[in-house]
Amino acid sequence: MVPFDFHPRTRIAFGPHAISRVGLIARELGFHRTLVVADPGLRAAGHTANVIERLTASGIETFLFEDFGVNPDSTMVAAGAAFAEPLNVDSIIGLGGGSSLDCAKGINFILRNGGTMADYRGYGRASTPLLQMIGIPTTAGTGSDAQSYAVISDPETHMKMACGDPSAAFRVAILDPDLTITAPRHVTAMAGFDAIAHAVETAVTTKRNALSDTFSHQAWRLLSESFERVILHPTDEDARGAMLLGAHFAGLAIEQSMLGAAHACANPLTARFNIAHGLPLAILLPHVVRWNGVVARERYAALMGSPRR
Repeated sequence: MVPFDFHPRTRIAFGPHAISRVGLIARELGFHRTLVVADPGLRAAGHTANVIERLTASGIETFLFEDFGVNPDSTMVAAGAAFAEPLNVDSIIGLGGGSSLDCAKGINFILRNGGTMADYRGYGRASTPLLQMIGIPTTAGTGSDAQSYAVISDPETHMKMACGDPSAAFRVAILDPDLTITAPRHVTAMAGFDAIAHAVETAVTTKRNALSDTFSHQAWRLLSESFERVILHPTDEDARGAMLLGAHFAGLAIEQSMLGAAHACANPLTARFNIAHGLPLAILLPHVVRWNGVVARERYAALMGSPRR
C-alpha cells in the first residue's frame, strides 16, 4: 500500500446555522483584530454584514477587504496585504467561494513573510508561520477550506501558482449549508462540478492512498447524489449540506493525492480567460476520463461502486 502522513490541521464546524458560532469560535482562537476577506457579491446577500456583526458582538474589531476578482492574482493579493499591513491585524477570515479563501491565504503569506506570491510557489517556503485563519465557504466547490494551499494567478504569465504551507491551513472551517442557498444557479453548478472533478481525479491519480481513497469515495457519494437536487431544488437544505461536506472531503483528498490532467488543462484556461474554474472542468473532465480509462478503468469502476474485473 502507498504510505502517507496525515496531520489534520483544520477543525470542522458543520451544520445549519453554524455561522452563528463564528464570534464564539474566533474568540476561542484569540482573535482581536481581524481582516475579513469577502467576495464582493456577498454584501447584497447579507452574509458579510452577518459575519461582521457577530464578530463585533464578540468584541472583535474587523476590517473588510473586497477588492479582488473571481480568479485572484498576485496583484490583488499584494493590494490586500498593503491594505492590512498598517492595521496590525492578528487574524484573517476568508468568506465566500474559493476566490475569497485563496485570496485570504495569499494575503496572509505576504503580510507575514513579504515578497510576492511567486516566492511561495511550491510548499513550505514561508519562513514565518501565517496568522490564524477561519474559512467560511459560501459555495460547495473548491475545497480550499480543507487545504493548505492557495492557488493564485500570475497576471503576466496567466499561470496558476499553487502556494502551500502547513500554516496556510484554516484553523477552523465553518461549513454552513444555509450560506450556499443564495448562490445563483450557474455558480452552484460550476462550483459543484469543480468538487465532482476533485473527487473523480483524486480517486485515480497515481499518488492516491488508502486515506485519500476514503475521502474521494465519500466525496463522490455525497456529491453525485446531491448535485442534481441542488440544481432543481435550490433550497433543499439536506442536499446543500451534502454538497458542502462532499466538497470539503474532496479537498481533503487533494491534500493527500493531488489532481490530474483535467485540472492541469483547466487551470491555464481559467487564468487566461478569467472564467469560473468549474466551466473548463465540465468541458474537459469527460475527455480525460475517456483517455485515462485505458489504464484506470478499475479505479473508475470502484468509484461507481461496480465490482472490479
